[in-house]
Amino acid sequence: MSKPFNPEEAENFEDMEKQFAVKAVEHLMTYWSILEKVPGSQLRLTKIDDEIYEHFKSEFPEFDPAATIDEDAMKSKEGKEKWRNWINQYEKKINDFNFGTMLRANPKTEYEEHNTIFAMRMQFYAVEIARNRAGLNDWVYEQAQKKSASS
Repeated sequence: MSKPFNPEEAENFEDMEKQFAVKAVEHLMTYWSILEKVPGSQLRLTKIDDEIYEHFKSEFPEFDPAATIDEDAMKSKEGKEKWRNWINQYEKKINDFNFGTMLRANPKTEYEEHNTIFAMRMQFYAVEIARNRAGLNDWVYEQAQKKSASS
């Protein structure tokens, strides 16, 4: 009989980490490609965007979608616990709700080394839905349209 799984003692399997990284990068590239084709303010990321948005605003009223995310606060012991409790409520509602992905710390710039945070899928949805509702990602579409028109 095997003993219970202890994540603190789990080994890192290089191939699994590589597969995970590939999936996370595919997700960010897909999202960016969509933002280039559709203004974020017109985009729906899930079937329950309204519910996610209202729930996020009520649980994280201090969150400013235009501000740079404080990764240290997000990943502090208290931050992790608050987020974990919020995220776990979506276990039966959102596929891959707790799958890792990449999140821009600041909505004013693209994904780049100093602006990218590893986050859970629900954190991504919460933050990006809030940013899209505030029109903070529309610049990506506008920039892509200008570039396309000058080509």
